[in-house]
Amino acid sequence: MLHGEDSCTAVEDGGEEDQHRPLILERIEKETGRTWRTVLSQRLRKHCSCTPEKAKSRILSFFPVLQWLPRYKLRDWILGDVMSGVIVGILLVPQSIAYSLLANQDPIYGLYTSFFASIIYALLGTSRHISVGIFGVLCLLIGQVVDRELALAGYLPESSLSGNDSSVPLAGNDSGVVGCDRSCYAIAVGATVTFTAGIYQVLMGLLQVGFVSVYLSDSLLSGFATGASLTILTSQIKYLLGLKIPRPQGWFTLFKTWYGLLSNLGNTNVCDLITSLVCLAVLIPTKELNDRFKSKLKAPIPFELFVVIIATLASHFGHFNTEYGSGVAGAIPTGFLPPQMPMWSLIPNVAVDAFSIAIVGFAITISLSEMFAKKHGYTVDANQEMYAIGFCNILPSFFHCFTTSAALTKTLVKESTGCQTQLSGLISALLLLLVLLVIAPLFYSLQKCVLAAIIVVNLRGALRKFTDIPCMWRANRIDAFIWLITMATSALVNTEMGLLVGVLVSAFCVLGRTQRVQVLKLGRAMTREHYEDLASYKGLQTHPNVAIFRYEAPIYYANQSLFKKSLYRCVGLDPVKEKSRRVKFQNSKLQEEAAGVPTSKTDEKEAETPAAVTLMMDTASRYLRRIVIDCSAVLFLDTAGVNALKEVRKDYGELGVAVELAQCKTSVLDTLERGGYYCNQKGGDAGENRTIFFTIEDAVRHVESRSTPNGDYKS
Repeated sequence: MLHGEDSCTAVEDGGEEDQHRPLILERIEKETGRTWRTVLSQRLRKHCSCTPEKAKSRILSFFPVLQWLPRYKLRDWILGDVMSGVIVGILLVPQSIAYSLLANQDPIYGLYTSFFASIIYALLGTSRHISVGIFGVLCLLIGQVVDRELALAGYLPESSLSGNDSSVPLAGNDSGVVGCDRSCYAIAVGATVTFTAGIYQVLMGLLQVGFVSVYLSDSLLSGFATGASLTILTSQIKYLLGLKIPRPQGWFTLFKTWYGLLSNLGNTNVCDLITSLVCLAVLIPTKELNDRFKSKLKAPIPFELFVVIIATLASHFGHFNTEYGSGVAGAIPTGFLPPQMPMWSLIPNVAVDAFSIAIVGFAITISLSEMFAKKHGYTVDANQEMYAIGFCNILPSFFHCFTTSAALTKTLVKESTGCQTQLSGLISALLLLLVLLVIAPLFYSLQKCVLAAIIVVNLRGALRKFTDIPCMWRANRIDAFIWLITMATSALVNTEMGLLVGVLVSAFCVLGRTQRVQVLKLGRAMTREHYEDLASYKGLQTHPNVAIFRYEAPIYYANQSLFKKSLYRCVGLDPVKEKSRRVKFQNSKLQEEAAGVPTSKTDEKEAETPAAVTLMMDTASRYLRRIVIDCSAVLFLDTAGVNALKEVRKDYGELGVAVELAQCKTSVLDTLERGGYYCNQKGGDAGENRTIFFTIEDAVRHVESRSTPNGDYKS
């Protein structure tokens, strides 16, 4: 019986001993012996081989229309697609003409742009709901480039032209096109910028860099769009007032524009001013009614089209252009102009501008695509979207078009009116084709101030973001800061500079978060083997002689010194300063002995125990013997980070305090191994140095079982 009890006790002791042993896992050995040539040849074989199945898959993925069109549910989807296509097409007519003004182009080119973009995206796009066409921010960027190149080519500014005559030859400059008037050269510049931007987007698709959109945060894009909206609003005021002043170039255009407006306020065209006020008085409340009752309306009422029709009739029969000098759209031809090649000589001048336009266009498109895909339960391919929007720019650039992207307002209308597929885009294109072939010349007498009023009213959504600033600040101050900086730079300094500054500020904010991370001291929950921050939770217990810390950031060259300082501060002992203090103490003792100064009993006692390290932990004075660092939140290390951990272990080891790492990720373990962290040190224990702890509890139990009197630990 006793023997049985002894056996039972022995089994229990053995079980407890097994539980106290650290968890040991065997790593899967990675495949070795593969040279870069082998890897390259395998990848080339994989991507360059061609089989019938692979060719079919590539074609279907490149033309998504071939996937959804055969499975089209005619009875269920056709009504929603036709209705949304017609409604969006009706909205596109006045908006295409209006935004041409913003891009410094003739109205016909805006209609061309919307027509071709709708067809090409329907064939190549993976989103079922977004509407691709003219977007205000891109029109602003295009207009700035066009104005600059027109000035460099020697064309007179628009404000210097008499009436609607745009046939102004080059003013002694050979950089233009012979026989090409101002309007012709303007669309040539716009098409060249569009072609270059499309090439950038297709190249990014080929290089599989669709992931770059994740680096443009929502706060950055929102701030950029709001800042650009302020610039757009300011640029349209001259048309609302009927003023003929040139668009300023360079930085601080907002201030330059307002200076020009205030200086020429006395030249306001009363006819344009009255027309603008009437249009705004009609459009603003009717737009609000559309927004308020959109859930009850099957389709939004196209008040913009009604305003355009009525204003055109009033201008035509009232002779506003000839009698009052009001600026009008002018002659709009029917049909299509013959294709024209981009101006290759202009590409070096516009390459940088085209890159920023390409990034903005793609970022807006993919963000809207993913938003509506998530809402309706399907997926989009970011790289295919890059191809789609790229070819929406490359192919139309040969047909006198300018840059396009997805547009939020028209996409919302498209979704709310029952859109199911991109067949609705083809319906919109058919409606635009009807306008191009028959109706376009009827808009000859349409006043420019009416188009400007349409643009201003459509900026309401972006300008309302200012009312969201308090909510953004309460939700996340860093995101609100990024929004404010990006918005202010885009509006006050320069539109393209605003995008660059926004990206840089976002990057520095991410880096700044790793700089502000502090080491946390952990305690153990009473009923679980779980460790959390002592300063954040109550009822946590600490281990005698063992201190546990966590660092919640990567350790790399930019923050490794901050990591060490934070750790030393949290531990309560800076080993570097402690070693320096001891060296000074020993030197002073030697000097006193050499001078024959008698030693006190206190000094003799300190001399006998020079390695004793006494720390105040909690409220009791204890001897610190081991430090455990929880590395579960350390995503990666670089060489500087590995060296920092080596220095921490070495410096504390010289004071008799051992340092152990716990819960390291696999990539961190590999970096530590390559960096020589586990190499045997002089006087150390190689086996102990290579011990890997997968839990904090394993590390704590291990160090408690191996604890020795403080100062006896060999580093």
